[in-house]
Amino acid sequence: MRFGKMVLRAAWRRLPREMRRGLLFGGMVLVAPGPAKRPEPTGPVTVGGFFSAPTGLGEGARRMLHGMREQGLQAAMADLTGALGQGAQPEPLRRVVPGPGTLVLHVNGFMLPWALAALGRAAVGPKRIVGYWAWELPDLPPDWQRGFGAAHEIWVPSRFVADAVRRAGTRPVRVVPHPMPVPDPAPLGRDAFGLPVDAFVTLAMFDAGSSLARKNPLAAIRAHREAFGDRRDCILVLKTHGTRDAGAAWAEVAAAAQGPNIRILDTVLPERDRWALMAAADVLVSPHRAEGYGLSIAEAMALGRPVVATGWSGNMDFMTGLGCHALPYRLVPAEDQQATYHFPGMRWADPDEAALAAVLRRLRQERQRPAPIAFPTPDYASLLGRSAAV
Repeated sequence: MRFGKMVLRAAWRRLPREMRRGLLFGGMVLVAPGPAKRPEPTGPVTVGGFFSAPTGLGEGARRMLHGMREQGLQAAMADLTGALGQGAQPEPLRRVVPGPGTLVLHVNGFMLPWALAALGRAAVGPKRIVGYWAWELPDLPPDWQRGFGAAHEIWVPSRFVADAVRRAGTRPVRVVPHPMPVPDPAPLGRDAFGLPVDAFVTLAMFDAGSSLARKNPLAAIRAHREAFGDRRDCILVLKTHGTRDAGAAWAEVAAAAQGPNIRILDTVLPERDRWALMAAADVLVSPHRAEGYGLSIAEAMALGRPVVATGWSGNMDFMTGLGCHALPYRLVPAEDQQATYHFPGMRWADPDEAALAAVLRRLRQERQRPAPIAFPTPDYASLLGRSAAV
């Protein structure tokens, strides 16, 4: 039996990624409960998503739930992480109240019917279904079309994502940015992260499983070397996680990062420790090729740290003012060794690495920090309707 499972698993992994995705999620359209023709939103609000996952989707769900509760909404949680086979099905998933209400599901388009099937017909019932989608290219992949039939409306974190969704479907689309909590760093100094007290510290933060081609740490490494060479008083920290499954793409980054002034921190940090690491940095860099929003950029701005990031995609909704440095770029085919964003027919940004190096040199000389930025929280009661604010 065990040998048979190993053979099946090996055969599954040999299938092309798109075929696996289609087999796993495509059939859910046939078995998932569809959205009600006449939804009844009056009732409880439930936020569903991957609450237990250290990903951008998981963070978006956590922040929305916290933001709703801070505004007095009695919002419930439905953790879908376990429903993907990553552990036991969490208790909150089994407690979604049947009947009227609103479900806001932080699940991307191609997975939305699966999420409804995981919740079950009784939980979905006559509820208003809102899909909260994040995508990082100018157009949606074809298999996201099935998500339009599983929702009454779509919320997105930025105008960049909204444009892609509106081009692809006919559901109403609203831009609902992620709420930004007040920064709460743990009482940790640079020594806690093995960083010299007097060094100029540049920080790049990324999930290796969310496409290294998209997050583009190689550009950060090359620009840092162009700016500072091997100077030991100028440190680049690559804060990442998920490298174990990133294969050859991560091996290339790890090899490029060899040197006396580049550090790799490969771990999932508790939230307050992550804030502390950002507070220990002099600047955050994000030479990304595309962002649906850009959470780490916004977090650094909320802390009062300069940010240097590609001047294209979702981060341009908010990356303005003192301390914000938008990099020039050219658009190139979207090619991704990890396959997540491999759509050569679409374009994404190739940021100017020489410009990044020049900004880093200037920031080291100036050593000035901008004032922290306060980000407004969406008015969830208005978005959901007054009847939902109970």
